[in-house]
Amino acid sequence: MTDAPNATASKDEVEDLSAITHEEIFAGHLGGKLSVELSSPLNTQRDLSIAYTPGVAQVSRAIAEDEKLAKRYTWTDRLVVVVSDGSAVLGLGDIGPRASLPVMEGKSALFKKFAGLDSIPIVLDTKDVDEIVETLIRLRPSFGAVNLEDISAPRCFEIEKRVIEALDCPVMHDDQHGTAIVVLAALNGAARVQGRATSGLKVVVSGAGAAGVACTNILLAAGVADVTVLDSKGIVSRDRTDLNAVKADLAQRTNPRGLTGTAADALTGADVFLGLSAGTIGEELIASMAPESIVFAMSNPDPEIHPDVARKYAGIVATGRSDFPNQINNVLAFPGVFKGALDAGARRITEGMKIAAADAILGVVADELAIDKIVPSPLDPRVAPAVADAVAAAARAEGVA
Repeated sequence: MTDAPNATASKDEVEDLSAITHEEIFAGHLGGKLSVELSSPLNTQRDLSIAYTPGVAQVSRAIAEDEKLAKRYTWTDRLVVVVSDGSAVLGLGDIGPRASLPVMEGKSALFKKFAGLDSIPIVLDTKDVDEIVETLIRLRPSFGAVNLEDISAPRCFEIEKRVIEALDCPVMHDDQHGTAIVVLAALNGAARVQGRATSGLKVVVSGAGAAGVACTNILLAAGVADVTVLDSKGIVSRDRTDLNAVKADLAQRTNPRGLTGTAADALTGADVFLGLSAGTIGEELIASMAPESIVFAMSNPDPEIHPDVARKYAGIVATGRSDFPNQINNVLAFPGVFKGALDAGARRITEGMKIAAADAILGVVADELAIDKIVPSPLDPRVAPAVADAVAAAARAEGVA
């Protein structure tokens, strides 16, 4: 992994990625990807007396008298826990907590690499909402923030809501909001390249799960007036009687033209296709979109439509993959969001903080925008500090710091 700030994958980079072998992958995970390092020396008897007994007792007594001192004299204030039940892991689905652990370790590694934050993975052997919430309440003295990860919808909505209500620290389900932040940044970048206002775009969101709902919400909050959502049965519309509570709420706040029917009905004349499902989209549907359309085919590892096919009709194409230009990757968002929230001492992560993060991501490449560079590279070292500063400022401005 390098820190080269290059948003477009070169031919050599693509060849290197495609040449990664099975043996290399498993060797890279051997023994896990995390370790604990000391921040204080333990080389002498004096060191031991300071770090452990008898010296540590003085610190423990002080914290017992004033719990706020734990933020200064333990690592909890800067510790992010990555929590999953393994029910919706990447494109693998419900593979369980143990199989999800390599992904959660990877997420913790990214927190350290990009934001300098300590992070530990916690995988829970339960899908019961009450048990998950109660577990995190009981563990609260051990951490400073919660990154919920790879929890299936619609349970993820209730879990996030209840954990936010129960805890006095930043909580974010990254599959929802990390995706939404980066999508908003990318859409603003694409619109700016094309000389258009994001608010005037007709957007079709394919997928009404965790990411689809969050992306829809942030687009509406950012002023996009015409958003239509698709699920596996077609357009999410007010006339449907088969919608769960989350989708019924979406139906009330989206689809201002009252469209009904299938993906074909939604995409005809649309400006933006945002793919957030494991399905595929036909070439003819992309061809039916408005001229100079924007296609974000974000399903991994297989996009809803191959980028080369989409480019025959679309003005700008992005995916979630690293081997095509315009990679929309959550690592652009979550390290800086949590760092900014913790820097500000924020009690929660607000919609305004998320929008500030999206603006900061785009700001990093504001003078470098092009059809194949609508967001920075996930490896661009400028991103996390910019996002952290913007999020911290927004937290203070909104009074949650």
